[in-house]
Amino acid sequence: MTTIIMVLIGITLLSIAILISVRPWRQALISRRVFATYKRILPQMSDTEREALEAGTVWWDGELFRGNPDWNKLLAYPVPKLSAEEQSFLDHEVEEACALVDDWKVTSEDFDMTPEAWQYIKDKGFLGMIIPKKYGGLEFSAFAHSQIVTKLSTRSSSLSVSVMVPNSLGPAELLLHYGTDTQKNHYLPRLAKGLEVPAFALTSPWAGSDAGSIPDVGIVSKGVWKGQEVVGMRVTWDKRYITLGPVCTILGLAFHLYDPDGLLGDKKHIGITCALVPRDTPGADIGRRHVPLNAMFMNGPTRGQEVFMPLDYVIGGPGMVGQGWRMLMESLAAGRSISLPSSNAGMAQLTARTVGGYARVRSQFKMAIGRFEGVEEPLTRIGAYTYMMDAVRKMTAGAIDLGERPSVVSAIAKYHVTERARQVVNDGMDIVGGKGICLGPSNFIGRAYQQLPIG
Repeated sequence: MTTIIMVLIGITLLSIAILISVRPWRQALISRRVFATYKRILPQMSDTEREALEAGTVWWDGELFRGNPDWNKLLAYPVPKLSAEEQSFLDHEVEEACALVDDWKVTSEDFDMTPEAWQYIKDKGFLGMIIPKKYGGLEFSAFAHSQIVTKLSTRSSSLSVSVMVPNSLGPAELLLHYGTDTQKNHYLPRLAKGLEVPAFALTSPWAGSDAGSIPDVGIVSKGVWKGQEVVGMRVTWDKRYITLGPVCTILGLAFHLYDPDGLLGDKKHIGITCALVPRDTPGADIGRRHVPLNAMFMNGPTRGQEVFMPLDYVIGGPGMVGQGWRMLMESLAAGRSISLPSSNAGMAQLTARTVGGYARVRSQFKMAIGRFEGVEEPLTRIGAYTYMMDAVRKMTAGAIDLGERPSVVSAIAKYHVTERARQVVNDGMDIVGGKGICLGPSNFIGRAYQQLPIG
């Protein structure tokens, strides 16, 4: 009896082994049934979730998920380089912009950059680095954009953020990809020369990174616009943390658009829509300025209650209503690949330069503190992390210049570079000790430490 049982068990195990090893049998009898069961259990993917997953392009980051990356393929990509024009701008205009800003005065006395600094970055095209030359912009590469933001970040967060935001996710970026010719011809030259200051209002008190959950709504309706009855939108919004909001002249606005009366078609919920709203639009309100941890870049709320605006305000015109989610998902890579990695890499470079020098000249027990083992360890970490962050920054910016929209690798860069910056500055504070916690004109790391959570 025991022998028979053992034979039956052996036959069963052998059958299972054969079934698993033969792919067509495994797929037909096991895999399809298991997948069918999971398909019934899992919730259905929404259109917005699908668009988010499909946004951007798969670049070299696809190699990371294969489990066996082809490093030679990565090394074969061209090294990003600045043009002569871009290098000259970095050597002259960027240096002059830095010289015009005293971060201590900005954060402790004036609570803003000087009018001269604001006018300089407008006149020299800092706000239009991504805008093509045919519209009056600088048309710099993504790498140049990254280099400039990195340098400005070593001087002042107010300066770097004021330059970074107009060249990131916002009106100019969206207009370039989706705007009508009329919108481009009107706004882009004005944005390039600083005649318009843009802001983009996405975040609300109830939805931050989850753009699909914004509660702001627009209702398609008829109304009077410039003396004529037209089909437009009555938009209600409540946004906060909007960078450059307090000084903007043109507001990019994201909201859910509904058409209950069927004025545009049969679809009642048209979807997330992006519009350009001039600040002086009747009913548009800019609230009290925020003060984000003494980082004095302009930031604040904006609100509106049933503000009527024509469909021509929609980025891309009436034909692009409901396409805002796709616009946002496809354009986020620039901000993630350039803005946050560059600004945080700049902060790390500032820390490495200043803390490294301090550890060399500050002595205790007749020895430079940089030679103490307890200081050597965080100094080494600062150097290593700063090198890593700068490499990631150059890699992602280079990908954009190659025509990629690296949504996955840019998200990885955003998270890890900001987190490494936190660790670098924390290590720097541990080394400088009391000099770091006493704020004043000579404190080179205190404000960076204070503003870390913003990133």
